[in-house]
Amino acid sequence: MLQSMRSAAKYIWIVLIIAFVGGFLLVDSSGLLGRAPVTTNTVVASVNGEDILYLTWENAVQNLEQQESQRLGRAVTLDERRRLEDQAFDELVNAILLRQEYERRGISVTDAEILDAARRTPPPGIEQNPEFQTEGRFDLEKYQRFLASPIARQQGLLVGLESFYRTEIPKQKLFDQVSSDVWVSDARLWQIYRDRNDSATVSFVAFRPEDGGNSAAPSVSDADISSYYNANRKRFERPGRAVLSLVAIERSVTAADSAAARTRADALRAELAGGADFAEVARRASDDTASGQQGGELGRGVRGRFVPEFEAAAYALNEGQLSQPFLTPFGWRIVRVDRKRGDTLDLRHVLVRVNQSDSSASATDRLADRLSAIASGSTEPAAFDSAAAELGLTISSVVATEKEPLTFAGRYVPGLSAWAFSGSSVGESSDLQDAPEAYYLGRLDSLRAGGVAPLADVKEEIRRQLEREARLKALQPVAQQFATSAKSGTLEAAAASASKTVETAGPFTRNGLVPGLGQYTKAIGAAFGLQVGQISAPVATDDAVFVMRLDALKRADSADFALLKDVFRMQITQSLRQERVGQYLEGLRESATIKDDRKKIQASLRRQATLN
Repeated sequence: MLQSMRSAAKYIWIVLIIAFVGGFLLVDSSGLLGRAPVTTNTVVASVNGEDILYLTWENAVQNLEQQESQRLGRAVTLDERRRLEDQAFDELVNAILLRQEYERRGISVTDAEILDAARRTPPPGIEQNPEFQTEGRFDLEKYQRFLASPIARQQGLLVGLESFYRTEIPKQKLFDQVSSDVWVSDARLWQIYRDRNDSATVSFVAFRPEDGGNSAAPSVSDADISSYYNANRKRFERPGRAVLSLVAIERSVTAADSAAARTRADALRAELAGGADFAEVARRASDDTASGQQGGELGRGVRGRFVPEFEAAAYALNEGQLSQPFLTPFGWRIVRVDRKRGDTLDLRHVLVRVNQSDSSASATDRLADRLSAIASGSTEPAAFDSAAAELGLTISSVVATEKEPLTFAGRYVPGLSAWAFSGSSVGESSDLQDAPEAYYLGRLDSLRAGGVAPLADVKEEIRRQLEREARLKALQPVAQQFATSAKSGTLEAAAASASKTVETAGPFTRNGLVPGLGQYTKAIGAAFGLQVGQISAPVATDDAVFVMRLDALKRADSADFALLKDVFRMQITQSLRQERVGQYLEGLRESATIKDDRKKIQASLRRQATLN
């Protein structure tokens, strides 16, 4: 059977590979690599001495980019491309680390194991295929009959399964070795159950540094700051930061443009009301290309998914009803409710954007072309200023953060953040970026690489932190005096005497976020150690010093636990095993020697493109 799998390699089932191998099937060549100094043998990174070639990485990126473009129904933006580049890189690094670990541990996979897994444990995607189901359930015999048929070989299913299991079986063996000793005792299981189901209600008084008192700033020396910085360097890791000059050419629309869009929306609405198929109209005419590919489907959901104008119109409709065109910040919309159950709606929509007229768009495009001709891609900083002056454009200063999209005036500016951190030089201008609302051009004015921030950059932050800690420490004697007063009387009387406010919280569990008390804090733990009516000693957290009274306590029901114990143990054990595997993989990554030259190579390609 394996011989049949291999002989059918040219029929690889692309869907299966994409879904389960995650982009590791690499094509043979890339049109991006014909320019020196980057070649097919250029090393983009190394993992414990094992190289990743630029070609391998670029092909992995292209696979992910193709999948994402198909999902979105459009080409990916430069920012999205950068995210996919990071994803592909991480997948390649992890694959090497896993393969090295297999070799170290002697983990392998046999042909017999692959055959047995292919026959008996198909991937989840196969189980969901209607062709392999009988009365809505996966039919193993039907699946096995298909495996033995010539069609399976012709479609490439067999070679796809071999590729999948040759990757997955060693991975599962490794994960089993790492997590096989995870076991939860009855006592530990009961404690986890109690953490989730015990609940407390408290009244408390909080002593916070910002509430006044101890107004004199504590003395914090430079030596104290330096010592804190050296002991907590990991806290000061920061992403890269770039400052850019930005100009925009707005795609200004007029009342006539909006009226034209409304006319088009009215025509589409009339077509739908006349009996036209909604899905066909959405695929043909909707400016929301992502949902348009799905026939306008927006899926099933409750309130809070959409902008207020959309939700008001959608929830005013009855099941099966078609809306009149209505205006949202994204354009004119027509909505139909396919199913309505309380606040849950199944919706379809058609979007008609309000675009510039042809004449206005042509004038805007000519201005953008001129801007691009003067400054786009220029390495001379003055070219950017000259272009702005000639075209009467206002220069704005914006800050971009690495791996985050850039926004300006409340709008997303595509591409510029990714461009700034992809090997661009200070003083260089970007290519012209095309967005629905405007054209943008940026110039890189300063660039700071990511990593641990210098002490000078975080000195004042540390000073404020140490001052806050000193203030909290100074509040503890005050809180102790308050607690003594409250225990001799009542919490409310002590609060009134100290001009403090009694706050309440609960019921809450040990694991929940508690307004006023935080999450996973000493104050929450202390609450469950009190007797009902008891007032606590002062409890210090990172935010405040608390004095609490336990008002109510509800314990988890041991009888309910006994009924659920077996299922609960299985859930907790699986969760802990996944956590163990995650920690193990993170440890592999942290202990590995990884050299990443992607930015250098991208900068080299940019320079070469400029010369060409």
